[in-house]
Amino acid sequence: MYRFTLELLFQIIGIGSASGLLLKNDQLNIISDNGTYLYAYEMKTSHLSRQPLTAHPAENIAKKLKPDFEAITSYGNVIYLFGSGSRENRTQMVKLDAATKKVIETRNISALYKKMQGIARINSDNFNIEGVVFTGSDWYFFNRGNGGAGKNGFFKVTGASLSKPSKISFKEIQLPEIKGVSCGFTDAIEVDGKLYFLAAAEDSNSTYQDGAVFGTLIGCIDIEKMTLDFTQQITDQHKFEGITLKHKTAGLLSFLLCEDNDSELLKSDIYELKLNR
Repeated sequence: MYRFTLELLFQIIGIGSASGLLLKNDQLNIISDNGTYLYAYEMKTSHLSRQPLTAHPAENIAKKLKPDFEAITSYGNVIYLFGSGSRENRTQMVKLDAATKKVIETRNISALYKKMQGIARINSDNFNIEGVVFTGSDWYFFNRGNGGAGKNGFFKVTGASLSKPSKISFKEIQLPEIKGVSCGFTDAIEVDGKLYFLAAAEDSNSTYQDGAVFGTLIGCIDIEKMTLDFTQQITDQHKFEGITLKHKTAGLLSFLLCEDNDSELLKSDIYELKLNR
């Protein structure tokens, strides 16, 4: 068992259904799977701003219409946002300038998602991208196994260009259960050559419908070996869907986590998880 502490750090009013976090230069960038804004929260001043991602941005979009932004990652001065791909209207990638938050490019990556499904031998009902990591040369897309097939795993897409990747591979990962309910990936981040991830236990065999939440675990994958290092349950009641690194030392990692409340309430709880390593 890994030693950890988990505490509620603060609450942000004005953001609902937080689904991804990215801490950059004391600014916490947040996405919501219910809307089409990128939120920027200044850690020092508690000031919240938002950047529209589409021509007609909105919050609390109807489930069947929302683009379902679930993953956020960055490299250099660029931020990337990804739709989950769990429905045909959820296949957008948005590229933004990290400093100005202006949209640089919006692209439909449904062709890439279709290739991934073929490689992993899963259909659209079992495809649900919840986390993306970009290292500058490789992309790691985490599929949440909350469809009927229960197939958790990550795609490694080699090459900086997602339109013309040189190679795509899939690695299935067996995750533990919480109270008899299988866990599924909800986000991931790279730290020192390791992929640290969150996985939640939700009592639903659907990538579309929500279910009762039984907790979340944190885990680690060795990139070079492509193997699971460890998992550690951190809660039996929260569904954490976003993780970002706050700071690190030789013996301690500090992460910020966000919770998806699966409601229309425009408030988001931000937690700090300290993990000994």
